[in-house]
Amino acid sequence: MKAVRVLQFGPPKVITNVDLPRPEPDAGQLLVHVKAAGVGPWDALIREGKSKLHQPLPLILGSDLSGIVESIGAEVKGFKPGAEVYGATNPQFTGAYAEYALPLASMMAPKPKTLNFIEAASAPVVAVTAWQMLIEYADVTAGQTVLIHGAGGNVGAYAVQLAKQAGLHVVATAASGDLDYVRRLGAETVVDYKTERFEVSVADVDVVLDTVGGETQRRSLPVLKPGGILVSVVSPVPEATQKQYGIRAVFFYVDVTTARLNKITKLFDSGRLVADVGTVLPLQDARIAHEMLGGAPHKRGKIVLSIAA
Repeated sequence: MKAVRVLQFGPPKVITNVDLPRPEPDAGQLLVHVKAAGVGPWDALIREGKSKLHQPLPLILGSDLSGIVESIGAEVKGFKPGAEVYGATNPQFTGAYAEYALPLASMMAPKPKTLNFIEAASAPVVAVTAWQMLIEYADVTAGQTVLIHGAGGNVGAYAVQLAKQAGLHVVATAASGDLDYVRRLGAETVVDYKTERFEVSVADVDVVLDTVGGETQRRSLPVLKPGGILVSVVSPVPEATQKQYGIRAVFFYVDVTTARLNKITKLFDSGRLVADVGTVLPLQDARIAHEMLGGAPHKRGKIVLSIAA
């Protein structure tokens, strides 16, 4: 099978296209004939050897995928050969950039009927991340106000849609080229982070969703109401700082599960959630995809690798 592998950590040039034997599923795994694989910034961290997860070399990159179940391992229930599925590979976030992959069944779900394989592969990690941030960790209720940083990005765009669905007042920060896009997703107020400091016009929010970190995270703390919460997927807020501002903060790693994916699927199939695919490349151009992660020009939206039948 065709696969994309790295033998050493480093820049995109360490990515190699290889031919490998088709794998066989162990207990708890599916063998999936991969139709598409999503490309995310965590893939670049893994390639660079900067991920905090344990990923021994050599490794096949990629976590997001969609495809067709070829066979199932022992102890797997709820999946049959021929089923169209989507999800993530494993807790190490590796193995998806290949014609065949071995995802854990517990991290996969039936593919949304309204999405094609490319769209489905773009969604799992980022959509579940937004869901966990807003619904599980922030535990929002209708009428609250949420500030979403990086709303033009892949996680942020889903967070805006989910927040609108939850009946929240949505304030967002985004780049100038994404302002109208974020408004169309449902944000009431959008701040151009390059030309305006959000804390000048934003105050007393119930929730901050942080996909940016750094100075943006620090500047967000004073705009929260006492007892408000900041949820970050970038870095934690020290407990002393939380006490100083009288707020709460949570930092977490996404946990893609069948149950969470099924909830996301219902939103896609009911038309309440829209996928945003950006640049689509063939599997053999994974190196180019990673150059795009590093700043090379590409379309807004998720980068996806299309894997030929």
